[in-house]
Amino acid sequence: MKKIIAAALVAIICLAVPAAANAQFRYGAVAGVTINDLKFKQPLVPVGKTVGGQAGLQCEMMFPGIGFGIDFGLLYNQAGAKVDLGSRQIWAVDGFKNPTMYLHMLEIPLHLRFKWTRMNGLEDYIAPFVYGGPDFSFMLAHSDVKGNKDVPNPFKYAGGDLSLTAGGGVELWKRWQVSVQYTWGMTYLLKTRKLENYSAQNRQWAVRVAYFF
Repeated sequence: MKKIIAAALVAIICLAVPAAANAQFRYGAVAGVTINDLKFKQPLVPVGKTVGGQAGLQCEMMFPGIGFGIDFGLLYNQAGAKVDLGSRQIWAVDGFKNPTMYLHMLEIPLHLRFKWTRMNGLEDYIAPFVYGGPDFSFMLAHSDVKGNKDVPNPFKYAGGDLSLTAGGGVELWKRWQVSVQYTWGMTYLLKTRKLENYSAQNRQWAVRVAYFF
């Protein structure tokens, strides 16, 4: 998987460098609603989804005439899930029940995108697009999962996350973009203290709206 990500990055850079002089660059604001989940290695405890959000800056650089480009940005992203620790005795004895965890992330996406721009003038009003690529995230903070007094947080958290995102949407009047995307975490976000190898990766749906200046 790491080789695939590296190859994708090299392809993006090779595409971007020769065309950068003629690229059409713009930036804007983006915000969205997320549905979050955690994918554990084994289904030892029930895991429920949570609703979160994301917001930040999105940049787009399109290469004229070919429909390809890249997008990148800087976003706040709220991940997490509801983990029923109380369903297992190993955590129930420490007073843990069914906590909702929120993971606060700083995210840097780097995506290759394709936009349909040759539609006999229709693209001035509506233009479909698809995109995909890696996201680099850094954990800013997380919820404090509490059990009995003096019992530490049952999880150990990673400092960041590498994930892959794929999505698509439509651009309206060359200003607004509405999109839906899915993100697969490739590295673990957290591990349990009592079971060292019991780790979880991020999974997330997002519905986003962007406005470009």
